[in-house]
Amino acid sequence: MPASIFPARFEFLDEIRDMVAEVARGGGFSEKSIYSLQLAADEAASNIIEHAYEGESDASLFMTCDMKGDQIVITMRDTGKSFNPSSVKEPNLKADLSERQIGGLGVYLMRKLMDTVYYESSRSGNLLTMTKRRE
Repeated sequence: MPASIFPARFEFLDEIRDMVAEVARGGGFSEKSIYSLQLAADEAASNIIEHAYEGESDASLFMTCDMKGDQIVITMRDTGKSFNPSSVKEPNLKADLSERQIGGLGVYLMRKLMDTVYYESSRSGNLLTMTKRRE
């Protein structure tokens, strides 16, 4: 599947989730797995929109979603602000809601839902690659 370019705005998250679902269905993923893939992609795109671009309204998110053998590979590229994923602490899910630290849940979900989550940053931008093998 060729790369798609989405405006980096929350109202385009449905299209991103639809793209992931279409490729995953074609690749034979179960509906439960497709939901997980969509959730991981949604969290990744939301983080890019909210944190990398910080509300920049004319920014773009470049995305590919392909099957490679029995695994789906989702890539998202942006030219926003970089971040250090190792600085994201795992959220304390047992803590009372009122005591939980804000942030970090999206990265946690991506790591839990996908087999691999790889992030790199360079002068040309940020690249997030997530993979999941079909069960």
